[in-house]
Amino acid sequence: MNPFNGWNRSRETLCIMLFLRYLFGMTERMLESLDLRLLRYFAVVAEELNLRRASERLFMTQPPLSRHMNRLEGLLGIALFVRHSRGLVLTDEGKRVLEIVRPLLEQETATRERLHSLRAAGNRAPVIGLTTAFEQGIFTSLESRLFAVHGKGLTLERGTSPRLVREVRRGRVDAAFVALPLDAPGLHVVPLSYVEPLLAVLPAAWPEAAKERLRLGDLSGKPFFWFRREAHPAYFDHTKRVFAHAGFAPEHKEEPAEHDVLLARIAAGEGMGLFPASFSAIRRHGVAFAALAEGGLLGIRLGVAVLPDNETLAEALARLAGEALPAHNTGMAMAQWGAAG
Repeated sequence: MNPFNGWNRSRETLCIMLFLRYLFGMTERMLESLDLRLLRYFAVVAEELNLRRASERLFMTQPPLSRHMNRLEGLLGIALFVRHSRGLVLTDEGKRVLEIVRPLLEQETATRERLHSLRAAGNRAPVIGLTTAFEQGIFTSLESRLFAVHGKGLTLERGTSPRLVREVRRGRVDAAFVALPLDAPGLHVVPLSYVEPLLAVLPAAWPEAAKERLRLGDLSGKPFFWFRREAHPAYFDHTKRVFAHAGFAPEHKEEPAEHDVLLARIAAGEGMGLFPASFSAIRRHGVAFAALAEGGLLGIRLGVAVLPDNETLAEALARLAGEALPAHNTGMAMAQWGAAG
C-alpha cells in the first residue's frame, strides 16, 4: 500500500467534498479554498463548545479561532453554532457537517501516522518526551542512559502528559514518558513500576501543616488549587471519585499551569494543593508537605506512550527506565512518606 495515498484526493475525500457541495451549494472555487485546518479547528470547537477551551487545545488565541469559524460558516453559507453567554451550541447543520468531516480528519491522522512510521524506520536519534507531572530530578539517571544509548542527537521534549500524547500522535515525538492514568486513544501505552503517591502541600501557617499525616477529610472546606477536567479527563474523574469517598469537599480554585507559581500562591496562604511526592525535594519557605492517608489511591504511575507501530521502542525505553528508576508500589511509597512526614 502506498503510504502517501492519504495526501491525494482519495475517493472518500471526493465523496465528502461533493456531499458538502450538494448540501450547502458550495461552488468548485469555494471547495478548492476549503482548508483542512478549518475543518480540524471546527471539529475541536464542536467537541469543546467553548472557544477558550478549544483555543487552548489548538495552542492559539481566541480571536483568530473565532475568525476561522466565521470564515468556514461563510464558505458553507450556514450557521454552524448558536452563540450564547455560556458557550456554543451546534446547529442541526453544524451537527451534519461534523458527521461528514470526521472520516476525512481520521483519514488525515492515519496518513500522518503512516508517514511517521516511514521516518521512524531511519537511523536518526529519537525525540523522547518527559512528563512534567513528576519533579524532573527523578529523570537524571534515565536521561544519562538515554544519551548513552542514542548519542548526542537525542532530543528531549518536556511537557504535560496530555500535550506529549498529542505530540506522539502527530509524529513530532517518537515516545513519551507520561503520567498514568491518562486518555491516550490510538496509542500503545506501557505502564512502568514507578509510582508516586500524592502529598498535601499546605501553607506553613495553617494548623494542619504541623501534622505529619492527614486525611483528605481533615482539609474539607479549605481553598484548594486543582486543574480543570478538560486538561486531564481520566485523572480528574479518578480523583473526583477518591475525593467523594474521602468526604473531601474543598473550595475549588483554578490551578496555575506552572508549579513554581502554584507553590508561591500556596506559600502566600491562598490555598492548598496536591503534589506527587518527588516535589517535596523542592524546599520553599512558607510551604509544608504532609503525607495523606489517601495519597496512594491518588498516586500517579509512569508509563511510555508510542504509536502502535513503535512498540519495540516502547519496550526498550521501559527496560531502560526499569534500570534507572527505583521501583515503587503505592504502599511502599506511602510508608516512606508517612515516616518522613
